[in-house]
Amino acid sequence: MSWSIPLGRIAGTEIRLHLTFLLLLAWIGVAHGLQGGMAAAVEGVAFISLLFGCVLLHEFGHVIAARRYGVRTPDITLLPIGGVARLERIPEKPSEELVVALAGPAVNVVIALLLFLALGGLPPVEAMAGLENPAHGMLARLFWVNVTLVVFNLLPAFPMDGGRVLRALLAMRLGSRRATEIASQIGQALAFVLGLIGLLNGAPLMVFVALFVWLGAQAEAQAVQLRELSRGMMAEDAMISRFESLPVTARIADAAELLIRTAQTDFPVVDGGGRLRGILTRSDLVRALQKDGPDAPVLEAMRREVPVVPHRAPLEDALRVMQDAAGPIGVVDAMGRLIGVLTHENLGEMLMLEAARAGGTPRAA
Repeated sequence: MSWSIPLGRIAGTEIRLHLTFLLLLAWIGVAHGLQGGMAAAVEGVAFISLLFGCVLLHEFGHVIAARRYGVRTPDITLLPIGGVARLERIPEKPSEELVVALAGPAVNVVIALLLFLALGGLPPVEAMAGLENPAHGMLARLFWVNVTLVVFNLLPAFPMDGGRVLRALLAMRLGSRRATEIASQIGQALAFVLGLIGLLNGAPLMVFVALFVWLGAQAEAQAVQLRELSRGMMAEDAMISRFESLPVTARIADAAELLIRTAQTDFPVVDGGGRLRGILTRSDLVRALQKDGPDAPVLEAMRREVPVVPHRAPLEDALRVMQDAAGPIGVVDAMGRLIGVLTHENLGEMLMLEAARAGGTPRAA
């Protein structure tokens, strides 16, 4: 995920911190410091850090459950509104997805039970309403934080766990695609309600969460549609086969001319044998033009180590490679020569055409 920095790796999963999380810590520290001085600022930052420690354990609940079914988790990103564990794929069986989805909230249930025992009973309910108030005690507030995480994450809306639980239950009877459509529609309806409540009550954070849920539900529906569409297809069936490439001797001026003359935004850089050496994106081109000028070599500005897949590789496998690469990938023939490019844009166009084709197909009487 962009705008995030790596913190380290645990059991093969990279932990990343979104830069907006640092803004949250700074805001909490300043707000508490203005009210109670340095001690209050340190206490506020410590509480938020422990809170997100619980969020991280929640995400590792998903990681461990997914690993049981052979699904890797390349990274976890901590955001101001929670954590996002990026699974390499969604478990195929609804029962497996159900277990993976429930594993995260289950971790928070265990944490809450341990805090309940440590506190010797149920903390005051007032601590739930005043999570920012240190007078209620840190452990009491952490107890209610974990209870809140369980309830919030089980809301039936993507990308929260409740949306995945709902999808898994529906998929047992309706199939993955139809279940995702229904769960996404419910998620977007819930997001609309949350956003409306946030606007009427002047709660910008709730509006932000509503937008996050809306976009997450939409992205989940598109991902499943693309996965269903890719079944039985090869990489060559979806690749861009007509494209302009740049030789390794090209200059930034040559790339700029192609950018103006064509509709492409990403330009493969190939050697004399037709093998992919890298890809120059529009943003890389503009940056190099501003910094080094038009005579700078493309080799110094391009993105290296771009993955490639065989042209007869299943499209599902190519999609997983694209997810890890977070960008365009090359498609090569049996000799390793570049014959096509897969981008998120052309896959999105495939989805659009498929949706139009499905909508325009006459129904049988």
